[in-house]
Amino acid sequence: MTPKNNTMGFINDFKAFAMKGSVVDLAVGVIIGGAFGKIVTAMVDDIIMPTVSIFTGTGEMFADKFLVLKAAKDGDVYKSLDEARKAGANVFAYGHFIQTITDFLIIAFFIFLVIRLMARVARKEEAKKEAAPPPAPSATEKLLAEIRDELKKK
Repeated sequence: MTPKNNTMGFINDFKAFAMKGSVVDLAVGVIIGGAFGKIVTAMVDDIIMPTVSIFTGTGEMFADKFLVLKAAKDGDVYKSLDEARKAGANVFAYGHFIQTITDFLIIAFFIFLVIRLMARVARKEEAKKEAAPPPAPSATEKLLAEIRDELKKK
């Protein structure tokens, strides 16, 4: 085989692989999953956490909650997480961490619901298949049965 034939074989193999249904389904799932992740992150950032901040009584964004573990200079006081980070302080940004966990829990919950729904639909389809009567014999099968019966008589 020449290198050109090897290359063409490789390209044809890759094309056959890429066009399989499972690969295309996976690509679609990844794209939709990424978009869904962005929607959930926006919901947590813009709706859930501001509401949580109101109930905690501070009114500031929950993601901006932090503790200064070690100030950049002794006696420094920081008003915001960005200010503390820019100054070089060692901070424990617990608000952002909790917000990220909330994102994960919401996404995991919705994935659980989708998988549960898919399993329920699969069970219903399986029950339909089990409950359905067997298909009627085709014309060929009927003819063969008649021939068999005639041969048994003789």
